Amino acid sequence: MANFTHAAQWSASLGATGQGDMTYRIGLSQDWAKTWMASETGRLTGYWDAGYTYWEGAEYSGAHSLSFSPVFVYEFAGEGVQPYIELGVGVSFFSKTDVGERQLGSSFNFEDRLGVGLKLSATQKVGVRAIHYSNAGLKSPNAGIESFALFYNQAF
Repeated sequence: MANFTHAAQWSASLGATGQGDMTYRIGLSQDWAKTWMASETGRLTGYWDAGYTYWEGAEYSGAHSLSFSPVFVYEFAGEGVQPYIELGVGVSFFSKTDVGERQLGSSFNFEDRLGVGLKLSATQKVGVRAIHYSNAGLKSPNAGIESFALFYNQAF
C-alpha cells in the first residue's frame, strides 16, 4: 500500500455551500504514525488537519474560518490508485456568526466531515468532501452550514 511518510501535506479545495455560496479552503495536515485493523482488505489510519476557509457570497462580504480536526481514514488495499474514506470531528472559529443566509449563533463551531477519495501516488490524493459546521446547540440560533468540495492533497 502507498503510504504518506512525509513531514507534512498541503491541500486545496474548491466548493459550494448548500445555499450556493463559494468556499475556498487551504489546509496543512500531518499523518498519524499509527495504523489499526490492518488486513488484506485495507487499514485504518488518520491525520491531523488544520485549515483556513474563505466563504464568499454574492449577497454579503466574505467570512473566514480556521479549523482543526483529527481525521480517521480507511484506506482500501490495492496496487496503484487506492480508494479511501475519511471521517472527522473537530473545531472551527468563524470571523462572523452569519455566513450568507445561515445564522450560526456563535463564532465557535464544530466541524464534522465525511469524504471519499483516491490516492493517486505516494504523494498525491484527490477527492470529494462534505463538511458541516454548527455549534451543536450550545447557542441559539444554530442553523449550521455545509461545504461540499473537491480537493487536491500533495505531500512534501
